[in-house]
Amino acid sequence: MSVALAGNAPATFEIKSAHLPLVALMLKSSDLTRLAEELAQRFGDIPDFFDNDPLVIDLHPLNVAEANALPDFGALQTLLRQYRLTPLAVRGGTIEQTSLAMAAGLTPTPDATVQRTAPSTSPTDIASVREPVAPTTPTAPPPGALVIDKPLRSGQQVYARGRDLVVMAMVNPGAEVIADGHIHVYAPLRGKAIAGARGNADARIFALSMAPELISIAGIYRTSEVALPESVQGKTAQVRLVPGPDGDKLVIDAIGA
Repeated sequence: MSVALAGNAPATFEIKSAHLPLVALMLKSSDLTRLAEELAQRFGDIPDFFDNDPLVIDLHPLNVAEANALPDFGALQTLLRQYRLTPLAVRGGTIEQTSLAMAAGLTPTPDATVQRTAPSTSPTDIASVREPVAPTTPTAPPPGALVIDKPLRSGQQVYARGRDLVVMAMVNPGAEVIADGHIHVYAPLRGKAIAGARGNADARIFALSMAPELISIAGIYRTSEVALPESVQGKTAQVRLVPGPDGDKLVIDAIGA
């Protein structure tokens, strides 16, 4: 027999599960000087790449590379805030590491589910993390692609945050196009193209004439120092990331051949 019990709901608040999109810093080295240098190389020319994103510092990779390392968590937080990241928590550390992190104002957190990302060439892997939660309110549909109609000259940079990028004109040498999703260039691609900038390994790069200075998907990159095969150089082609036993690699396919 079911029994319904009357109760009084608080008038001023409710407690519910929260859907919290986080960013994880997969820390691989306690050398903060080197970390600062490589963060500057990766994000120094993209000042709006992060937007005060909440961040978890993941110490699992550090404890594989440097057993019992003791990072300066205060200095690490100061460094990350320079890139508009907001460190909130730490995970994967030893008892001593976790104690130091807590003393620096971080909260220990259990492991969350991390979306698949490709390995990075720097000591930091930025991966999307979501805590397991119950849905709350409906969310707005994702934004459509950012469309650029004019040619991009040397020194110009376009970043499509959280969406695809469509370029209807030439990307000249020295120009840079970046997107969290796919990149479509309906013209010659002769500059740099960085797709899946926040770790989306399913992102792709498409171009009517593939002749880039650099192509990158989810941190895996290839420069013009390694010439493209004649079958795709200057041809209509796509770039995708393919997993393999030795790690993910970029694959370039001609389209319509």
